[in-house]
Amino acid sequence: MRTGVADLPLHYGRAPRWLFERMTKLAREVVELVVLDEGSSGFFNRISDPHWFQAFGCVLGFDWHSSGITTTACGAIKEGIRGEEENLGLFVAGGKGNASRRTPDEIVAWSEKVGTDAVPLVEASRTSAKVDSAAVQDGYQIYHHVFFFDRAARWAVVQQGMNESSGMARRYHWSSERVVDFVCEPHAAICCDRRAPTLNLVARDSNGTREASVELAKARPGEVIRELAALKRLSLPKRHEILLGDVAPDRLGRIFTKTYEAQATSFRELLMLPGVGGKTLRALSLVAELVYGKAPSFDDPARYGFAHGGKDGIPYPVDRRLYDQTIDLLGRAIRRAALGDRAEVDALRRLDRFFADAGPPDRSARPPGVPGSPPPGRLL
Repeated sequence: MRTGVADLPLHYGRAPRWLFERMTKLAREVVELVVLDEGSSGFFNRISDPHWFQAFGCVLGFDWHSSGITTTACGAIKEGIRGEEENLGLFVAGGKGNASRRTPDEIVAWSEKVGTDAVPLVEASRTSAKVDSAAVQDGYQIYHHVFFFDRAARWAVVQQGMNESSGMARRYHWSSERVVDFVCEPHAAICCDRRAPTLNLVARDSNGTREASVELAKARPGEVIRELAALKRLSLPKRHEILLGDVAPDRLGRIFTKTYEAQATSFRELLMLPGVGGKTLRALSLVAELVYGKAPSFDDPARYGFAHGGKDGIPYPVDRRLYDQTIDLLGRAIRRAALGDRAEVDALRRLDRFFADAGPPDRSARPPGVPGSPPPGRLL
């Protein structure tokens, strides 16, 4: 499993209409080709790989270094396969901002139409969003959530958070085939190159903190509040500045009353309780470490193409004629493959193997006016 770092500064604005229309067409052809060749599971493996996703966005002509590559590429897929979902057996829910909040309703609507159990899918969508917004406290606020799934209830998530103070975005990838435990090392990858003090409650090293937090959440509220009030008066290690900064014991009383009444039996159950967010979990992890010796992980979980040009003219302006030729070529190959003639699809695969065997490109051989050469990578 490949993971890596992607530089994603926050960029605002939209792709021009002429480019986004082409993006949707090319996205449809690429997705159809992947599904035709390897099924929906092959698509999920790719969309949950940050390297593939980044290359895919570059092939669509978006800026490789922009946060918009996430929202625009996912939007192009959703719009591109509109009307073909049932034929592909692939469904897309969610999006950016308000669209992300409609994800559960869209999952239910598609599930009812094709006969898939929506309950575990909605739960996976909500849990992945809650993990990245509350259990991984890295300074990024989730604002984009897209949920891909098929009839067999396999799924993948691509979501993104922003940190306006640093001007950076972080993209989170999930895949159902790689999730063994939603609250212990669940991500396929997290992309960002700006790391900061992070409370990572889904790290394997946070197992003791998770267990102690569940027990503390079931304790009488007054006991936890007293411990927090005492901790605020102590001289603590520097790493606890990120925990104590905005933890107000008195204001947490109502939440701890709810957790006490709920008597959650697992960290995932505790995480999903209404009202339990980052501050609640920070408070519980503080008490868990400094009273019971169960230290959480402070390791940031982040680990770490220019086919048609880029929207902002980097490395060169989008070549519209070449872009349209690529759409036509892929579309023709897919239509012929669907009729049993796989000659063109097989030719694309041979071309891919040729470049893979050839090794890194000669960066001294660049087209006129192009300041850089594309990195080697596998798209199909």
